[in-house]
Amino acid sequence: QARPVAAAAGSSSAGLGVGAPGGGMEPAAGGAVLAGMQEEAGIGAGVGLRREGAGPEADQDAPPKKRARPQEGEAVKLEERLYSVLCCTVCLDLPKASVYQCTNGHLMCAGCFIHLLADSRLKEEQATCPNCRCEISKSLCCRNLAVEKAVSELPCDCGFCMKQFPRSVLERHQKEECQDRVTQCKYKRIGCPWQGPFHELTAHEAECSHPTKTGNELMDILDEMDQNHRKEMQLYNSIFSLLCFEKIGFTEVQFRPYRTDDFITRLYYETPRFTVLNQTWVLKARVNDSERNPNLSCKRTLSFQLILKSKVNSALECSFLLLKGPYDDVKIKPVIHHHVFSNDANETDYVPLPIIDSVECNKLLAAKNINLRLFIFQIQK
Repeated sequence: QARPVAAAAGSSSAGLGVGAPGGGMEPAAGGAVLAGMQEEAGIGAGVGLRREGAGPEADQDAPPKKRARPQEGEAVKLEERLYSVLCCTVCLDLPKASVYQCTNGHLMCAGCFIHLLADSRLKEEQATCPNCRCEISKSLCCRNLAVEKAVSELPCDCGFCMKQFPRSVLERHQKEECQDRVTQCKYKRIGCPWQGPFHELTAHEAECSHPTKTGNELMDILDEMDQNHRKEMQLYNSIFSLLCFEKIGFTEVQFRPYRTDDFITRLYYETPRFTVLNQTWVLKARVNDSERNPNLSCKRTLSFQLILKSKVNSALECSFLLLKGPYDDVKIKPVIHHHVFSNDANETDYVPLPIIDSVECNKLLAAKNINLRLFIFQIQK
C-alpha cells in the first residue's frame, strides 16, 4: 500500500515540476492538470479579478476612454457628411461668405454664383443651375442664412498651429491670437527682414541689431521709403490739383450690354449719350480687349474709351477718371487719363478699367448694367 502513496506523491511532485530530469513531458502534463485544477477551484478567476482590481485608477479611466472613442468617430463622420451636404455644387468647397440657392435648393457660394451669371452674359445665354438646369438670376435665387450659419460653426484647421476652431472665429484667431502666426519684426521699417512665429518675436526683437545701426547705414533704407511714399502721394496730389481747375464736370454713367454684328458675336458695353462741360460724350467698354472667347479665360478685364460726339472749334484738352457709382460695392483704383480731343481725334485709346481682380470684373459682368461715375477736367491754357 505504500507504493501507491509514493506514486501519488511522485505524481504530485512531478506536477509541481520537481520530477526527474528525464521526465520532460510529464511535468508539463502535470502542470496542465494543476492549472486545470486551479481553474476548477476558481483560483484563476480570483487572480484575474485581482489583476483587474489591482489598478483602481486605470479601472476608473478605462470606461470614459471607451465612451469617448465612438463620440470622436461619430463627430468625424458627421463633419464629413455635413461637408458633402453643405458644399458648393460648383467648386465642391465649403462657402466662405454668402450662400445662394436655386429654386430647387441647390447651394452655390457667392463667387461661383457670380461667375455663372458672368459666363451667361458672355455667352448670351440664360444662366442655369449646374445640378438641375433651372434658371438662376439675382431675382430668382436667394441667400440661405441657415447654411451660412451652419458652415460658420464647422471646425477648420488653423494654417499655423494646426488646431481646430469654428470657421466663424478662425480668421480672428489667425490674425490676433495664434502664437504660431507669421509676424514681422517691428524694425522692418528700417530694414530688418526677419519673419517668424509670433512666440519668437519678443526674443528676436531683444537681439535685433537694426536699432543699433548708424544714421549712414539707414540712409539707403529711408530713401527707398521716401520714394514709395512719393509714388503714393502723387495720385492724391494730382487729384487735388485737378479739383482746382475752373471747369469740372461729373456725371453718373450706365454701361449697357450689346452684341457686335460679327458671325461670332462679341459682348461690348456702351452708355447713352450724356452731356458734360457743354459737350456730348459716349463711353464704350469691352471684355478682355475683345478676345474671341473670353468665357474660356479665368482672368477677365474691362477696358474703356471716351468718345467726343460734339464738334469743336479748337482742341479740347481734358483729364478724366472713372470711379465706382454711389450704390455699387465694386473696388476700383482711381487712375487719371489725359487726352487732347479734336474733330480728327475724338476717341481715346482703350485704357484698362482699374478694377482689382477678376472677381470684381465678374461682379460687373453679372450685373444687369454697370454703373460708374465719370469726372472730366478741362485744362485751359
